[in-house]
Amino acid sequence: MLLTEEQRMIRDAARDFVQNRITPFAHEWDKNKTFPKDAIQGLGELGFLGMTIPEQWGGSNIGYISAALVIEEIAAGDAACSTIVAVNNSVACMPIYAFGNDAQKEKFLKPLASGKMLGAFCLTEPHAGSDASDLRTKAVKDGDHYVLNGSKQFITSGKNAGVAIVFAVTDPSAGKKGISAFIVPTDTPGYQVARIEEKLGQHASDTAQIVFDNCRIPAENLLGKEGEGYKIALSNLEGGRIGIGAQAVGIARAALEAAVRYAEERKAFGKPLADHQAVSFSLAQVATEIEAARLMYLQAAALREAGQPCLKEASMAKLFCSQVVERACSAAIQVHGGYGYLTDFPVEKYYRDQRVCQIYEGTSEVQKLVIGRSLFQH
Repeated sequence: MLLTEEQRMIRDAARDFVQNRITPFAHEWDKNKTFPKDAIQGLGELGFLGMTIPEQWGGSNIGYISAALVIEEIAAGDAACSTIVAVNNSVACMPIYAFGNDAQKEKFLKPLASGKMLGAFCLTEPHAGSDASDLRTKAVKDGDHYVLNGSKQFITSGKNAGVAIVFAVTDPSAGKKGISAFIVPTDTPGYQVARIEEKLGQHASDTAQIVFDNCRIPAENLLGKEGEGYKIALSNLEGGRIGIGAQAVGIARAALEAAVRYAEERKAFGKPLADHQAVSFSLAQVATEIEAARLMYLQAAALREAGQPCLKEASMAKLFCSQVVERACSAAIQVHGGYGYLTDFPVEKYYRDQRVCQIYEGTSEVQKLVIGRSLFQH
């Protein structure tokens, strides 16, 4: 797939920023679990926190292909940063852009898309992950307010976000059609960060459990209409899955580059590892799979940019890219031998960071369900 000059310029600008402002610090952020506030602010100044939002509402509107390329570049430097950026773009900005009124866009979308504030997406609950319809968080109308009670789990940027899109049941008798969406500023009394999860990887990105304890918000913060929450929650599945595909490719690329560098420097049996066919064949396979994975996410992004259906293609890209990155990181560790298992080298971090790509934004099993259904639709 041939990129336009503008797409290449955007990709290169992201790459330059990552090489200078993210990659040199990623290890320390991960080690100390430091939220990369300055780097995220810098990405916002480049327009990378509202990449598919029109300039009218604070975004840069660079398109889905360029947005995916940017996510890949950021992920190559640090997966945690790319997760923060991907979430803000796809499930914080887009629901407000697609379903919000002008007042909500002015108040919340503009600061989100321009990078002045981060957003979170509160859908998953402790008992409900893949089954997004089985929610227990309640929102009860009380005059010109709603009162929220319940808990949410695995919320990216739950601590550092300024606003959250929260899904709650407004009509318990209506099933999926009884779920509504709300825009909740995180400084609202009753919005409580109950805990920050201890994770395998992506330590620089906070993943929080959020409790809503009589959290009272104005009725004007209802996003869309009552009962539209489930539709809103599922409205940007394609964008989220394309983003994770791009993220996976970025991590895989970084792992491959690290393995190539090590193979050229490290000697065994009198010659560089790169001169051993077993090593070069392994990395050749990885390089080939990365190229295929990149084309898959770019194809899905191109369809979305053209306004065409791409749910199947996005699911395929997300499924395949998340498989490729695991194999790539495992191969990179193998090339490093015992050193690959140490924190002295970056490949163990890549391996830890990538594993969640098969889980969030829809597990691999859910992607197969989506793809399987598409095969039998007539």
